[in-house]
Amino acid sequence: MKKTYIIGEIGINHQGDLAIAKRLIDIAAAAGCDAVKFQKRNPDVCVPEAQKNKPRSWQGTDMTYLEYKYKVEFGKEEYDEIDRYCKQQGIAWSASPWDMDSVEFLEQYNLPFIKLPSASLTDDELLTACVERFPKIIFSTGMSTEEEIDHAVDTLRIAKAYYNKTDKIGLLHCNSTYPAPVNELNLSAIKTLTNKYPDFEIGYSGHEMLLGTTVASVLLGASIIERHITLDRTMEGSDHSASVTPWGLFKLVSGIRELEAAYGTGKIEVTETELPVRKKLRG
Repeated sequence: MKKTYIIGEIGINHQGDLAIAKRLIDIAAAAGCDAVKFQKRNPDVCVPEAQKNKPRSWQGTDMTYLEYKYKVEFGKEEYDEIDRYCKQQGIAWSASPWDMDSVEFLEQYNLPFIKLPSASLTDDELLTACVERFPKIIFSTGMSTEEEIDHAVDTLRIAKAYYNKTDKIGLLHCNSTYPAPVNELNLSAIKTLTNKYPDFEIGYSGHEMLLGTTVASVLLGASIIERHITLDRTMEGSDHSASVTPWGLFKLVSGIRELEAAYGTGKIEVTETELPVRKKLRG
């Protein structure tokens, strides 16, 4: 079995605090994740006009929703430090751009991949721009119809051919509910996507409370795993309740690595450790 690429999704669970971001990077690296990922937005562009002035309380302070989005947004100074710190800790990093300004911002870093969120699956301009600018594209399929996924796949295939990109594009099965109900995960869709898009690398982006379901997704064929991570599920913010705690992350990564070790070749044969047992019991 090919080694699964595991992404610890920090997103905005850093609360706008670089120290928290570094703690989460440390945890992901120690747990054995291959990469951590953030989210990058220009709030003026991403927040709908109708929501910008909506009241929002954040860490005991009243503010507008737009002001809150800026509070949890990192800029160049923070990302420069994240870039340096991840290199020091021996873990890759990337981010999900939610708009063209963020695509252009992230282009200054030597990122191994770019991850597009489910919300952007229907944004042809963003999909095409990311194929042009980054070596590898990964995108999630949450809250999308089969027709919408087909259209995104066609858009990415055309862009990949036009810009002469060779890396396989990653396509992650996903349920966009936070947290996702276990009876709506539909993990069998991983096999459906694998059969339908053989030229794509199929994975799973989970938002459920459980860990075993994510490990099971690897057995079903997911070769890229993404899970949100947090210091504490009770922290203020929309994503923490669907995130994996530090202890849970260690358990999840070890579970996936144990599955990879146990998977085998499918060939029926006597193993090396069985030979002396066989000799003793059968002569």
